[in-house]
Amino acid sequence: MATCEHVQSVPAQDPAPATPQGCAECLAEGTRWVHLRLCLGCGHVGCCDSSPMRHATKHFKDEGHPIVRSFEPGEDWRWCFVDELIV
Repeated sequence: MATCEHVQSVPAQDPAPATPQGCAECLAEGTRWVHLRLCLGCGHVGCCDSSPMRHATKHFKDEGHPIVRSFEPGEDWRWCFVDELIV
């Protein structure tokens, strides 16, 4: 089974979402999203790659924070952008 060393950088408790009402950039731009992701490095809320603007991936590329968690109700999975693994 593949492992991800980036999980070690995740704090024990998820950071507070910076914009709990949705994707920060989409809200500012007036655009829509499909699903949301919470950056476990800083609490940024961004839209997924199925969304037109892909702000969660853009945030990873700009900031380098490797692990996100689904910010959808009832989902608790995490994703590592670097290793491309569910962690």
